[in-house]
Amino acid sequence: MAGSQIPGPLGILAGATSIAYGLLARMEDLPPGPTGIHTRVLAVAESADSSTSKASGGGQSTLQLDTEIEALNLSEKARKAAYALKKAHPSITFTSGRRDKNAQARAMAGNVVKNRKWIGQTYKNSTLSKKCQEWVDKNPTKKSQAEIQAGLLAIFNAATDAELGALSKHLSGNAFDVQPVDKNADAIKKTIRNLPGIDKFLDSEGGLVRWHAQF
Repeated sequence: MAGSQIPGPLGILAGATSIAYGLLARMEDLPPGPTGIHTRVLAVAESADSSTSKASGGGQSTLQLDTEIEALNLSEKARKAAYALKKAHPSITFTSGRRDKNAQARAMAGNVVKNRKWIGQTYKNSTLSKKCQEWVDKNPTKKSQAEIQAGLLAIFNAATDAELGALSKHLSGNAFDVQPVDKNADAIKKTIRNLPGIDKFLDSEGGLVRWHAQF
């Protein structure tokens, strides 16, 4: 965040202590990931309690966190990029961040319902992506999102960490999705493509309109 103050869609929270404990209360049911949402929030609280004023000026230190971005549970690199994007375009909405295996299976299944070839057309060629597309091809009677999700999750549960990591950056918190919009679309896409640490930006996946940024 580099000292910048970034407003969130749920309202700006002023005062580091109130922000930290307010966020912690709202996030108490979220499972902590490798980036440590709870750890980061507690650190903010401790910092606020130990240093509430500057040495000579006496001004109170404040930190503003965006609850929408924090709830994505992103890696630090992707998190910083999300803040930069939100600062440039405050109206954007994030639709997905870090996913566990079940959430990844559910997200993929939702797209497969619309396009049975979506996995092969979207993911780069890998052992796991092939297994997923093959399962879809071999199970034409499985048409609901729940049925497809269950099939893909079974494949994920049998996969190695390396295979999962090669499938999707969402599983490591190194990707987020943004709600596509028509207004200022070109400007937003340009900003995303120039975010620090960006590895790939897609505005279409398997013939479906999706805005996906990975790092």
